[in-house]
Amino acid sequence: MSCGLHPGPVLVLLCLLLPSSEETCPSMCLCTSDTVSCGSSGLTGLPLALPSSSITLDLSYNRLSWLGPGSFTRMLRLETLRMAHNQLATLGQAVFQNVSSLRYLDLSSNKLRVVEKHYFQGLWRLEELLLFNNKITQVEGGTLSGLSSLKKAYFSLNRITDFPFFSIRDHSHPFLTMLDLSSNRMTTLPWEDVKALPGLVQKGLFLHNNSLVCECSMYSVFWHWEMRGYDSLKDFADEHTCTIYGDPRASIPFLRYNRFFQNCTVGKTVALPVTVLLSNVVVSEGERVRLDCQTSLAGTELSFTWFSPSQGYITQTSINDTLISLFSNGTLEIPSAKINDSGLYVCTAADLKQMLNATREVNVTVVRPAAESFNTGYTTLLGCAVSMVLILMYLYLTPCRCGCCKQPRPAAIPVPTYDPGTFSSIFPASVSQGDRPKAQTNKHVAFMEPVTEEQNGCLKADSEQASLQWGWETSELTETAYSGDSCDT
Repeated sequence: MSCGLHPGPVLVLLCLLLPSSEETCPSMCLCTSDTVSCGSSGLTGLPLALPSSSITLDLSYNRLSWLGPGSFTRMLRLETLRMAHNQLATLGQAVFQNVSSLRYLDLSSNKLRVVEKHYFQGLWRLEELLLFNNKITQVEGGTLSGLSSLKKAYFSLNRITDFPFFSIRDHSHPFLTMLDLSSNRMTTLPWEDVKALPGLVQKGLFLHNNSLVCECSMYSVFWHWEMRGYDSLKDFADEHTCTIYGDPRASIPFLRYNRFFQNCTVGKTVALPVTVLLSNVVVSEGERVRLDCQTSLAGTELSFTWFSPSQGYITQTSINDTLISLFSNGTLEIPSAKINDSGLYVCTAADLKQMLNATREVNVTVVRPAAESFNTGYTTLLGCAVSMVLILMYLYLTPCRCGCCKQPRPAAIPVPTYDPGTFSSIFPASVSQGDRPKAQTNKHVAFMEPVTEEQNGCLKADSEQASLQWGWETSELTETAYSGDSCDT
């Protein structure tokens, strides 16, 4: 706001009382459009002027020891406040007054001893609260009341011996999914209040690295959580220890070695013993399988947990497989069974109110469907018959067209003994023995057509008669080739 050169008394008073509209970044901080970082600046108190438009304020790694009422009143848009690694031992009344937009509050690694119930009043939008690595010994009842949007609360690495579990219910904290109370000094817990916690809170409750006393009521709660496959137990199985008779020197990881609890029933001390029903199921591959979980329990509010040899623990909240279904009555369905689905299936039905449980075991065997013997024999016989027909066709109907195949010889015709006088009359006189050429040694003579008659002084062969082959194997005979269609003149 600007003032004139000759302002009146009222105008001068307004100029003095109204703050400047221009906000400046403190010299020890770094400022961006919506973030103010004053970390590691050696601050012992809050800066006098902080930009009211800030969404994120970082005051970590300083020497702040106390926060007074309305410390952040002017920061209406503040959503993230980091004050870790300071020396805060207590918080004054209404510190976070008029900062209802705050969603993330980090007070870790300070010196807080008691978390009073007025600390976080008005923070109904707060989603994450970090109080780990302090010196907290007590959390007052109602501390978390009013934090209806809270999702995660970290109280680990403190000295807490008692916690107000009774203040956390479905209607008061519908979004709370993580409550970290690990690495504290709790020896025993109000297990009835713990069992009354919302299901999401129980699933995200971390209690490892405490000094819990080994007792049946404690083991019963953890046994149910382990059966449901909670990550808080699976990820820190070795860190869940308890002391035998309260002796710190006798500490055992009770999730790994549960022999100490063999005389305990997973429920009340007077709970009924575990009932186990066993049955066998044999199905063919590809068939639908439905395994019921009928036990001795008859309550209406039962929770069912199946253990599958191929998929481990199966619950209605954890199942995400389209190849297997779990119904509300505990029935497990496998639409199309496969060979690797064979094995022992264990269903545990639990009544959480009466703390009773019963178990049903089903041994499933998946076999391949047997082939029909008639069809197999018929197929084999038909194959043999077709093979025989093809072999016969190849041997008798296929002509031999290859050059290497030998032509079959005709039937042998008896050859009469050669007598030169027999044919002397049919040769003319001009043809004499002296004019005949001498036969070469080992030659053969063939008369393809025999002479049957003489016409006009010429010899004529009868073409209707079969061809005759004449041969002599002796080297002394003369070879003569004669054609019936020629005539010597």
